Amino acid sequence: MRNAQRILLPWTNVYGLARTLVALGTAGTLAASSAQTLFRPVATIGDYPPCRSTTSASLFCLAPDNYSHLTWLKWVCVVALLVIASGWYPRFTAVPHAYINYSVFSGISIVDGGDQIALILSVLFMLPAVGDRRRWHWQQPNGRPSDTQATRILALMGISGLVVLRLQMVVVYAQAVIAKLPHREWQDGTAMWYWGSHLDFGPAPWIDALIAPVIATPVGVAAMTWIPLVIECLLMLCLLLPQRIRWWAMGAGIAFHLCIALVMGLWSFALAMSGGIVVLCMPLGATIRARIAVKTSLEEPRPSLSRDEPTLPTALPQP
Repeated sequence: MRNAQRILLPWTNVYGLARTLVALGTAGTLAASSAQTLFRPVATIGDYPPCRSTTSASLFCLAPDNYSHLTWLKWVCVVALLVIASGWYPRFTAVPHAYINYSVFSGISIVDGGDQIALILSVLFMLPAVGDRRRWHWQQPNGRPSDTQATRILALMGISGLVVLRLQMVVVYAQAVIAKLPHREWQDGTAMWYWGSHLDFGPAPWIDALIAPVIATPVGVAAMTWIPLVIECLLMLCLLLPQRIRWWAMGAGIAFHLCIALVMGLWSFALAMSGGIVVLCMPLGATIRARIAVKTSLEEPRPSLSRDEPTLPTALPQP
């Protein structure tokens, strides 16, 4: 018999972890900001939510110009996002996740890159979620799924969505690197001095005492300027690198965005980008497994990665 080509199954806790991180980022933005801050009128644009053309589909357009009702809608979204982050029935929560992110991106007055990437990722998460029959996205796949034409199509659609998500993350980091390199401040290693001294985007007072002495020295400011460029280049080229280097790129990328969150307060951006990095750097079809430590062993438990997930043939074997 001829060996059939196989389709990796996308329904693992790797994409589940990414969904959780993205949902928590948006939930944090809504929970930590008042309705008056989120929907503040903007000069030359008008009131928010705008509720014009396509933006009228936003959930927040159900209560425009009423901060009391907008506050209730905001907390409804927070509760829904926490349910999504818990991993409960991704097949049913993927569309609400994308709709809430669309409502946030089109409805609040001041959006950042985190809101935009969260919307893109949540839309792409819908593709694997359509065929995900698990109760929780943390569960391991239960055996081999039925080998039917419908299952193969759903698996291929889900894997295709994750591949597009990876390419989207590559484009994001490529744009970040390309946009920085032409500027002299990034070339000579002084860019972080300007950002670290910025009154609005600089470090918070509690951490400024640690950052200021570093950026005051030539070596310190050069390191803080060029290390992010190296990390972004690694993530941009991640799909061309062997897996052992991707692990380092994933750790460096997540640490980089957590540092940005600590210094600049961009927590929703850090969580959304970390979710994308997880899918970008981990093997498709892989599952994170936790090893249980034996009490008599001196070895600490470590997370492990399994590639022994069931796959489906793209076509039934032919004699």
